[in-house]
Amino acid sequence: MLRAMRSAASGMKAQQLFLDTVAHNLANVNTTGYKKSRPGFEDLLYQTLSPAGDGAPGTRPAPLQVGHGSRAADTQKILTQGDSEVTGNPLDVLIQGDGFLQVNKLDGSQAYIRDGALRLDADGRLVTAQGYAVQPEITLPDDAVSVAILADGRILVEQAGTAGATEVGQLLLARFSNPAGLSAEGQNLYAETGASGAAQLSTPGELGFGTIVQGALERSNVEIVDEMIQMILAQRAFEVNSRAIESADEMMRTAVSIRPA
Repeated sequence: MLRAMRSAASGMKAQQLFLDTVAHNLANVNTTGYKKSRPGFEDLLYQTLSPAGDGAPGTRPAPLQVGHGSRAADTQKILTQGDSEVTGNPLDVLIQGDGFLQVNKLDGSQAYIRDGALRLDADGRLVTAQGYAVQPEITLPDDAVSVAILADGRILVEQAGTAGATEVGQLLLARFSNPAGLSAEGQNLYAETGASGAAQLSTPGELGFGTIVQGALERSNVEIVDEMIQMILAQRAFEVNSRAIESADEMMRTAVSIRPA
């Protein structure tokens, strides 16, 4: 009965993490470029009360084992494409397909982002909402009157008093052998890890990389209905595990109260 209580308690803890993950997904349903998370679970150590036999007549065909519950194994990012939202802002870019924009953080480290809501800083550089400069660094001239961002990432501007467009930079995309291994850093940023592999940079549209769409953003890939279903499942599983603890406690009290004749 103590084993049952420990197993149920571990199950309740696992379901709490599940619910935390679902709540985080729902909180970011309107976050540009957000990718929903899904927790993975694994069963805990088994106690073998009787091993399986060797197949000889009269031996046990399967072992007698009792598990000790479950625990969270990981939280994996689901990197499916989110819906497109047309904004009309010429500095907004949507990555259609595989890839991340590379940005330079204030401490000099590299990070990666799907949120293409770009802005200009005081020096005319393309930066994220947090002020992180897009890499390679791109600066628009002060007298630019229009900006065109092509599907292959080239940025063309028309300047006041000048005929025709001038290319001022090139957006590159980064991708990873195992993008699920990226570390979510907050602020819509991801960091490279040993599990993700090193970033591979290329021109949009080449070698299987995604393309750039100007004047649009990628919405979160969270589906509210799916998350509500997962929330109900987590709640029901938590309740069942709590009832298992109550039942085991009642059985233990009954066993202790029995007196020999």
